[in-house]
Amino acid sequence: MKTKLIKKIHQVYSIEIVTGIHIGDSKENVEIGGVDNPIIRRSVDNLPYLPGSSIKGKIRSLLEQIAGSAEIGGNSEINDLFGFANDNKPSKIIIRDSYMSVESKKALDESDYTDMPYSEVKFENTINRVTGKADNPRQTERVPAGTFFDLEIVINVWDNDADGKKSVTLLEKGIKALENDYLGGSGSRGYGQVKFHKITETPVSFEHYFDK
Repeated sequence: MKTKLIKKIHQVYSIEIVTGIHIGDSKENVEIGGVDNPIIRRSVDNLPYLPGSSIKGKIRSLLEQIAGSAEIGGNSEINDLFGFANDNKPSKIIIRDSYMSVESKKALDESDYTDMPYSEVKFENTINRVTGKADNPRQTERVPAGTFFDLEIVINVWDNDADGKKSVTLLEKGIKALENDYLGGSGSRGYGQVKFHKITETPVSFEHYFDK
């Protein structure tokens, strides 16, 4: 039986960066004078951002680990929300790229403690277990702790989904799992702790969209 899209649930969050976060750029070559591990930035204004794909992928991965799925697509409830290409099941959830808040941009613009525009550089190395000396020094760029990013999430609700509460509940479980894990790279070394603050949740109904 065909189903109809009856509404969308529009959520707005503020993501608080609790510990410095690194989501890497895909550049293969490091520019002279640049850091070894740069962060991803918007090409239009050089501002760091959090890709929606990184947030969505991490939430899904954590939920699947909690559910005991051996591989992606192993849990029908998670597939129902996030989609599964192998079964031609579309995603019900849209997680948009998350951009730095106006307040955080202003604060970092005026900060005397950033090493690069809107970011800090953390120096790391590997300790040689025999000599006790530091080997392979490297520089990792991070968005500093205390920065906030704006995030929009949209959940599609179909007429066989009741009121969409099941999808909202699963998403909230995934967000809580992420808050107790990390986003981006080097989480085991303290990077990437985040906290989600929900600002609004607004239903957008299509029930009478085509009524005359």
